[in-house]
Amino acid sequence: MIETILLALLLFVLMEFSVQNFKVEGSSMTPTLAQDQYLLVNKIAYARVGMDDLGSLIPFVHAYTNGSERPIYAFRPPQYGEVVIFHFPNDPSRDFVKRVIGVPGDSIEIRRGDVYRNGQPLDEPFITSSSSRSYDPVFVDEGHYYVLGDNRRSSNDSRDWGLVPQENLIGRAWMRYWPPGSLGFIE
Repeated sequence: MIETILLALLLFVLMEFSVQNFKVEGSSMTPTLAQDQYLLVNKIAYARVGMDDLGSLIPFVHAYTNGSERPIYAFRPPQYGEVVIFHFPNDPSRDFVKRVIGVPGDSIEIRRGDVYRNGQPLDEPFITSSSSRSYDPVFVDEGHYYVLGDNRRSSNDSRDWGLVPQENLIGRAWMRYWPPGSLGFIE
């Protein structure tokens, strides 16, 4: 009996820290995601550990870091094309879902609706309609991401409010689970 309770508690804690539900609100990610779909978010996909935190767990780790405060990712940082959930930079009480277009070190420019990453046009098969507007180039600073909605004509994204700080990232959109007909992994 106690083993069952401990196992249930362990599973609850693991689920609480690794997976989160998310409801899609709005049409900014159509056709990839639809209004009122429910997603599972992988919260440990982009888990980071600061060198100070690591140093408190592993002896002598600071001797090999040259004083760097750059975080270490448990797996890897967000990559171009991944769909992420994050706290909206202008109102952290709201969570948004968008696609990563620019990672640290990238230059992003939009010319008549076409997106260029480091001077190269992007092949974006997930886009069904884009805006014909142009935007000045943006350099993606260390620790930040440039995100866009797949439905460019009705998306409030980095074109409007700038870069997303890495500390605002909640996780990677992993799979759709509701309604049942939409069940599947997100690419």
